Amino acid sequence: MFIKKSMASKVITIDPESGILTAREKMKAAKIRHLPVVDAEDRVVGIITDRDIRSAMPSIIFQDYDSREERDKLAKIKVKDVMTANPICVHPTHTIQDALLLVQSHRLGALPVVDDTGRLKGIIGVRDLLRAFVNVLGIGEPGTLLCILVEDKIGTMKRIVDAITEEGISFGSILVARYWEKGKRAVFPYLLTQNVSRVKKKLADLGFTLLDPLEWYIDQLPTDER
Repeated sequence: MFIKKSMASKVITIDPESGILTAREKMKAAKIRHLPVVDAEDRVVGIITDRDIRSAMPSIIFQDYDSREERDKLAKIKVKDVMTANPICVHPTHTIQDALLLVQSHRLGALPVVDDTGRLKGIIGVRDLLRAFVNVLGIGEPGTLLCILVEDKIGTMKRIVDAITEEGISFGSILVARYWEKGKRAVFPYLLTQNVSRVKKKLADLGFTLLDPLEWYIDQLPTDER
């Protein structure tokens, strides 16, 4: 799925010469935490977050920023002074997988979306990515998630899919964890039914090990590269 299908295209922005109090009020009014900073030609030159603003405001000042004296002090601080310059951006034709990897690796809350000239086209945040993956995975529909421990062999996935479809059950999605135990993988089919007792028994009879998805933790995965 391309980012342009999941991004917010109507974006509130701010210019680098604005004060951080203006940025704070814009965020508060729109209930957002990220503002792309753009120049006169709508090119992204930075991004400012609520955390940036909080960091620029000592706690004692933050608590009393409504006073005239403190507001005058804070008014001298510009967006350009605290923003992240030249932020990581994505293109509308990048995928949500691309955006998710960037968010994870750089610990970002949102990514400006720009065209080939650097002009702002939208913004995509963690919530947008979650919503997109819920849609892609089909987990917005009522169903049941299974967890199946399998040997990493060619043909194993086909056996699982055949066993499930023979029961007349549709898939919402199917995911595979790359590592579980050596020579094994964990398969997570999301089935669009609540009645899975027969298919679970069928999979067990075929020699597959079924696990409780809630007891499967990411930190159980091997940390060494293979």
